[in-house]
Amino acid sequence: MHIPVLLKETMEALAVRPGGRYVDGTLGRAGHSKEIIALGGEVLGIDRDEQAVAEVEAMALNGLKIARGNHGEIRKIAEACGWVKVDGVLLDLGVSSPQLDEAGRGFSFQREGPLDMRMDRSCALTAAAVVNGYDGANLERVLREYGEESSARRIAKGIVERRAMEPFATTVDLSQFIERLVGRRGAHHPATRVFQALRMEVNDEMGELRRALEGGLAILRRGGRFAVITFESLTDREVKRFFAAHAGREVSLQAGGSEWRGETPRVRLVTKHAVKAGAAEMDLNPRSRSAKLRVAELV
Repeated sequence: MHIPVLLKETMEALAVRPGGRYVDGTLGRAGHSKEIIALGGEVLGIDRDEQAVAEVEAMALNGLKIARGNHGEIRKIAEACGWVKVDGVLLDLGVSSPQLDEAGRGFSFQREGPLDMRMDRSCALTAAAVVNGYDGANLERVLREYGEESSARRIAKGIVERRAMEPFATTVDLSQFIERLVGRRGAHHPATRVFQALRMEVNDEMGELRRALEGGLAILRRGGRFAVITFESLTDREVKRFFAAHAGREVSLQAGGSEWRGETPRVRLVTKHAVKAGAAEMDLNPRSRSAKLRVAELV
């Protein structure tokens, strides 16, 4: 069963009101959207995963309009549906529980499956194409930039040498190779950051996030709120930086008084610090341990 993370905190932060319009840019299995509808809101749900869209369509939820597409196109999709201005936008980033749990999707290093990792399976680029096709320098870049992997150079070099003899075909093949190469230290599997990096590269997650932040802010009405849930430090920093830039700051002027400086449109930070799951939620849903919620309001 899919359990939406930080559900209560997200609904409170969005200040869902009856009759309000909300865009869920990462619909998934509609956990957050169902709660918005239960509180009286209408939802436009967007997802690139055809399997997720099909499952939610089968639910036939009143108050939910579904569009298949990337959250990076949130403004274009919303305006095409006639939702020019909305009361709230939600992004629940990263890989979903159903995607992780289905071995055939290739997202998990703990389950034997193809090196796929595509959220939209109509796209051409797969994790296998990255692992077996990128040159050493590009592999190192991906691992360092998207996985923040300290052993990026060593792992990239090892992958290139190994694939020359036998290409990587499965998730377990790759994860076991990495474990043998760098060893296991601490609680986390050594392939964790590598799989994160490959997934982000395959799905252009940072590019989609940046476009979604700009587009989501553009469709908010004044007083509307933008809530983003992240699971990696990389995406959390991007959201924090974006909201802070639009929140701006008051700067004292030499001639007296002050003026606001920042990017437009201007927002107010609803959450001064990231909201995290409590102990009870983490016990119920271990995947919520790394979740962080940030919220801003258009002023």
